[in-house]
Amino acid sequence: MKILLVAVNAKYIHSNLAVYDLRAYAKAYQKADVQIEIAEYTINHRTDDILAGIYRAKPDVLCFSCYIWNLSCVEELSCEYHKLCPGVPVWAGGPEVSYETESFLKEHPEMTGVMIGEGEQTFLELCEYYAQKADEKMRRGGTVEHTDVLGRQNAAAHIDKQGQPNNAAMELSEIAGIAYREGEEICFTAARGPVDLSTIPFCYDEIEDTGNRIIYYESSRGCPFRCSYCLSSVEKQLRFRDIGLVKQELSVFLERKVKQVKFVDRTFNCNHAHALEIWTFLKEHDNGVTNFHFEISADLLTEEELALLAGMRKGLVQLEIGVQSTNDATIAEIHRTMELGRLKEVVGRIQSAGNIHEHLDLIAGLPYEDYAAFSRSFDEIYALKPDQLQLGFLKVLKGSYMYEHAAEYGLIYRSRPPYEVLRTNWLDFPELLAIGRVEEMLEVYYNSGQYEMTMKLLETQFESAFAMFERMGAFYDKKGYFQMSHSRVRRAEILLEFAKEYAPEAVRALEESLIFDLYYRENIGNRPAWAAEPSAWKELTRKYCKNGKQSHVERFFYRFPGGETRTVKKLPGREKTPCYVLFDYTRRDPLNHQASYCYLDE
Repeated sequence: MKILLVAVNAKYIHSNLAVYDLRAYAKAYQKADVQIEIAEYTINHRTDDILAGIYRAKPDVLCFSCYIWNLSCVEELSCEYHKLCPGVPVWAGGPEVSYETESFLKEHPEMTGVMIGEGEQTFLELCEYYAQKADEKMRRGGTVEHTDVLGRQNAAAHIDKQGQPNNAAMELSEIAGIAYREGEEICFTAARGPVDLSTIPFCYDEIEDTGNRIIYYESSRGCPFRCSYCLSSVEKQLRFRDIGLVKQELSVFLERKVKQVKFVDRTFNCNHAHALEIWTFLKEHDNGVTNFHFEISADLLTEEELALLAGMRKGLVQLEIGVQSTNDATIAEIHRTMELGRLKEVVGRIQSAGNIHEHLDLIAGLPYEDYAAFSRSFDEIYALKPDQLQLGFLKVLKGSYMYEHAAEYGLIYRSRPPYEVLRTNWLDFPELLAIGRVEEMLEVYYNSGQYEMTMKLLETQFESAFAMFERMGAFYDKKGYFQMSHSRVRRAEILLEFAKEYAPEAVRALEESLIFDLYYRENIGNRPAWAAEPSAWKELTRKYCKNGKQSHVERFFYRFPGGETRTVKKLPGREKTPCYVLFDYTRRDPLNHQASYCYLDE
C-alpha cells in the first residue's frame, strides 16, 4: 500500500518540513508493507503536470499539506484527482485547513477528512488505519500471503507508545485530531495534544539534494507572545527539542554544506540558554559555507548574546526581526511586547559588527494605524537601514485573534488566500493600493540591493523615505510601468526618468551612481545609453583586468560612499578630474553579494 504526501511549495529552493516530519514519525510503517512517499512541487508548476505526477504515483491514500500560498492549487488538484480516482481517500492538513474545518469539508466533498493541528501522531494512526483496511481487503480476496514483517501476524497493527506495532484494530473515530465525513455528516474526534518534539525522528536523512535548497528546521514550537495577527498565538504550549538532538542534526547540515538552514522557531531567542547553546555550537563548528536564519526579538537579546553574535563569521547567521509598527496604540492593540528604543539600539549594534544580514519587518493594515501613522512607522524603521525592510500586508488568518475581531476593526479582506486586508477602519482601499506601490518600489530598488549607491543619493532629495517611494510608485503607475517586465538596465533608465521630474539637481550624480550599481553587482553586457565609451580608459582595463570578465574598470567624476556607509546626508560634489574604480567579481561580500571594488588612485 502506498501513502503519498504532496507538498506544493512557494519556490523550488524551499523544502516542506511538515511532510518530511510526517514521514519520519511514521517510519515504523515504512518497514512494513506500507510505502510512504513524498512528492514536492511548486506553485509555478502547471496544475496539469502535478495532477499527472500524482496519478502516475498511484497512491492508495493521498495527503496534501495546505498553506495560504498553495490552497487554491490543492483544491483544484483534489477535485480533479477525485474525478479520476474516486476510490482513493484524500486528506488535507496544515494551518490553512485546521480552522473552519467543517466549512472546508462541506465545500470540498472530494475530501475524506482533515488532520487538525499538529499532525505527526495523527498521521501515524491514519497509516495504521489504512494499513489495516488494506490488510483486511487482501485477506478477504485471499490473493496475498502476508509475512510477519514486524514480528506480528497482521501487517496493520496498532503502533504503541514506544512506536512499535501491536495487534489491536483501529477506527477513524479513535484517531484524535481529525475531522472526517461519515455519509453526509462531518465528524470531529477529540483534540490532539501537543507532541514531544524530541520524539520526532530527524527527517532529512533520506534527502540527497540538500546543497541547493533552503532547509527548514525546527528546534521549538509555540511562542511566548500572543500577537493577534499570528497563528502561533494560539499554540497552547512552548516546547523545545532536546538540545543534544539539535546539535547532532545541525552537524548533518554542516557536514553536507547545506547552503541555508532556516529555523522556523517563532521567537528563537525567547529561551536564552537554548539560543546561546545553539549559536555557540554553530560558531564552534562553522564550515565556512552554511548560513543559518533565525527569527528573533531584538529587544530580548542579552549582552552575552550580542557579544557572541558579533564574533561570528561574516554570513554565518542572518536575523529576521519583526517590528510590525512603531505606533504605540497599534502595538498595544495587537498584544505585542516590544521595547522600541532597545530594539533600535540592538539593530545598530548588530550592524556595527558588520557580519550579520538583518531583515526588519513591517505590517500595513494593523488596527489604529492610518496612512500617516504607517508612513511614520516606515520612515522610523527605514532610517535604521536594515539590509532588507520587508513590508507586508495584514493577512486575516483563520483561527487568529484578528480573524475573530475582524468586524470590530472594520477589516474587509480577500475571501481567498492569502486573505490580505482590503480596508480597515483606519485605511481605505486607495491608501492600501498606494502602500502596495511603495512596497513594490521598495523591493525593486532597495531590498534587491541592485541600486545601493543610487538609493543613498536619491534619498537626500526627498523629505522622507516614504515620500520618495510613494512618488516613485505613483510615477510607475502613471507611466504604466507596473504592467511591464523590466531588465536591470531598464529599471535604471526609469529611475533616471523619475529623477528628471522629481530630483533634477541629482540627475548627473545619479547617472554615474547607476553605472556604479550596475557594475557593482555584475559585469554587465549592455552598457546604458548615457555611459561613456570605455575605450577612453582601455589602457587601465588592459593593466588591471587580467582575468577577463571577472573584473572591470569604470570611470567616474563622483566619489561614492563606501558600502559600510548606510546613510548619506547630501550629494557628493562632481570632481574636476576623473577617478577610476576596479570591480573584482572574484571577491564578493558574503552578506549582499556585491563585488569588491577599489579606487585606482588610492
